[in-house]
Amino acid sequence: MKTLINPSKNSWSKILIRPTQSIEDIENTVNQIFQDIQLKGDFAIAKYTSIFDDVEIDTIEVSDFEINEASKQIPEDLKTAIQNAKQNIEVFHAAQKTSKVNIKTTKGVTCWQEKRPIEKIGLYIPGGTAPLFSTVLMLAIPAQIAGCKEIVLCSPPNKEGKIANEILYTAQLCGCSKILKVGGIQAIAGLTFGTDSIPKVYKIFGPGNQFVTVAKQLSTKYGTAIDMPAGPSELLVVADDSANASYVASDLLSQAEHGTDSQVILVSTSKDLISKVEKEVKKQIEDLSRKAIAEKAIKNSKLIYVENDKIALELINEYGPEHFIVCTSTNEFYISGIYNAGSVFIGNYTPESAGDYASGTNHTLPTNGFSKAYSGVNLDSFTKSITFQNITKEGLINIGETIELMAEAEGLQAHKNAVTLRLKDLKS
Repeated sequence: MKTLINPSKNSWSKILIRPTQSIEDIENTVNQIFQDIQLKGDFAIAKYTSIFDDVEIDTIEVSDFEINEASKQIPEDLKTAIQNAKQNIEVFHAAQKTSKVNIKTTKGVTCWQEKRPIEKIGLYIPGGTAPLFSTVLMLAIPAQIAGCKEIVLCSPPNKEGKIANEILYTAQLCGCSKILKVGGIQAIAGLTFGTDSIPKVYKIFGPGNQFVTVAKQLSTKYGTAIDMPAGPSELLVVADDSANASYVASDLLSQAEHGTDSQVILVSTSKDLISKVEKEVKKQIEDLSRKAIAEKAIKNSKLIYVENDKIALELINEYGPEHFIVCTSTNEFYISGIYNAGSVFIGNYTPESAGDYASGTNHTLPTNGFSKAYSGVNLDSFTKSITFQNITKEGLINIGETIELMAEAEGLQAHKNAVTLRLKDLKS
């Protein structure tokens, strides 16, 4: 880890830069696969599944029998843990429901707003080195609460042609409509265009590698919405002498083990704490099963000393972390002052992993500084707002002249006429 002491403000953009990789070659690959799947559908899906996943799949939809068999393989204590997490996530996301907004803007003019679910959504759940069944909870639960009619889950098959048991169990528990053995670029393309086996959806959610990320971005050019731009996982911790150094180190490592391109940063007003945390990281990393991955991520991470909380907060808002842990004697200062963060974890007993699994908040969050403009996934991510207006005769008389004058000033004669004709009838 690199230690920085009082870095000057004009150096912040350089020291806070995220790990990047050229995507030009990836974009070409993604484009070619999209075009192939758009033309050849399931035939192309099968071809790329064979190439990338090294398996031949006859039927990509997971059967009820496969789901039942997978469920039998899950230990009862893990089932209980998943169900407990599900309950907390349901409680938090159900509380995000809002009432219809209904108001009279002026006499005779009533306006209101109602939310409607996005009817068809796709969930992408990576397989890879760690089957992220927790992400199924984070996406399928709010989709169910929002009332989405069709929830299609795609996840890459292993070389035996199977999806991880934990993913299948969690997907059926959360009410997914279809579970499909398809991953990578081909899954995103299938959800974008639709094939005989894969329904076309209106919005795609879920994390993935660089190929999946670029594929999701390309899908938007074909009219499919996505949850947010995605990037490598990241965590920033602000801590002082009131923090427990071993806890802080464990939090940094919990993000570092996600991938070699993950980024973790400690910002502190205490040089002593920075020293203790650095020692703890070296100690704890030795016992990790994903040590090799964590070591590469830690090598590119930073320990930053600043003189006071004000400077620390300014630096943190400039970075806009995906995950933000606050462990200081001045927590309220940071809570009230943070504007750019995906999710905030407060105090010595709020590890970031609690939000990853079971506290109830969503772990699908904006990375790469996108927290400056994007929210994490929440109930609203699965809905859209529709506005309504109902104008009486009296209402049109009240606002008619205003509309006419504004339409004329913009040179839109037909807009003006639509009101003028009605007013003429009302006054005759």
